[in-house]
Amino acid sequence: MASLDFEIERATFREFYNDSSMLLDEARQGVIALVSALINDHPEISVSKIEGRVKDREECIAKFIRKYRSGLEASATPYEIKTHISDLIGVRVVCLYESDIDRVLDEIKKEFEVLSVTNKTAEIEGTDATFGYKGMHVDIKLNGPRASFPEYKRFSEFCFEIQIRTLVQDAWSVIDHKIKYKKSIPQILKRRINTLAALFELADREFLEIRNETARQVEFAERSYADIEKESDSGSAPSDSIHAPRFTPAVLDAFSFQRIANHFFPDFEFEDRKIDGFVQEIQFHRANTTRGKFDFYLKSAIGIVKDYAEWKADTDGRSMNPFTLIRHCLYYGDPVIFHDVLAEFARIEFEKWLEENGHQFQRVEARHIID
Repeated sequence: MASLDFEIERATFREFYNDSSMLLDEARQGVIALVSALINDHPEISVSKIEGRVKDREECIAKFIRKYRSGLEASATPYEIKTHISDLIGVRVVCLYESDIDRVLDEIKKEFEVLSVTNKTAEIEGTDATFGYKGMHVDIKLNGPRASFPEYKRFSEFCFEIQIRTLVQDAWSVIDHKIKYKKSIPQILKRRINTLAALFELADREFLEIRNETARQVEFAERSYADIEKESDSGSAPSDSIHAPRFTPAVLDAFSFQRIANHFFPDFEFEDRKIDGFVQEIQFHRANTTRGKFDFYLKSAIGIVKDYAEWKADTDGRSMNPFTLIRHCLYYGDPVIFHDVLAEFARIEFEKWLEENGHQFQRVEARHIID
């Protein structure tokens, strides 16, 4: 029962904490699992980690003394310490991008009873001080329907704090807590701390801009296959022809590679990291290979290579994935430049099949292809 006797309330809280320690940890695990399920089902949210903790007992008491005790006792308001510790159970959601913070908050609002929202970012940006870390703090309880579920009913009276921040904000919070004497220090040291805080903020913005620009490049590449075909189809016109193209060809990069590869293999999911390495390998063998040249290599050889792949599957049951098919197209297009894109045994086997089936290597290193 609430009172104004701090010693009694401190002893009561310690007893509550000790008796509930296992239940508190189960509640922590339950909320982490629930939040993880909500966020993992959202395709537009990128999360680095979701973790939680039960606040240390004596830290809870110290927080109550620091933030609430004097005010409550001055107004003669009876209290229980546990009702003022909203972050007794804390969950931290660490996102990759700032734009994910609001998305996570929206999902939490749908599934929990939100008691309060504290926008740390707005608080800091609304003042001249740059000390402190940014993020969103949300105090919640299980909502009515969910609180009645058997697996959550035992936790229905607990409050939880969910911290939502970016990976960069999380890193800054760790450093921020290690910086001593942030207020009463020489101005030159304040400026250095402010500079460090600004660098972290800039990193957050740049991560988001890189993500957004990558998305724009992918979208542009998806729309630009017609231009790629113009570059590769220009092989029908001699280089000195009046019909020669009047545009500058683009060097093959990861975005144009994916667009071209998706055109020839629409049902295959190309992994980003493999695309990146494969493009680097192509450019290593043939520097400044254009997207039109790459497209021309594939168009010129894909039919023959697929016939070979079908024969190989029928002969020894071994299938060839799209990356392997592309390697064969490059080798067929120019066996000198792309000599090493295939292993020796693969080259021998492919060349033997080509000879037996009346196919000649055609050097598509034609001078009139846009390069």
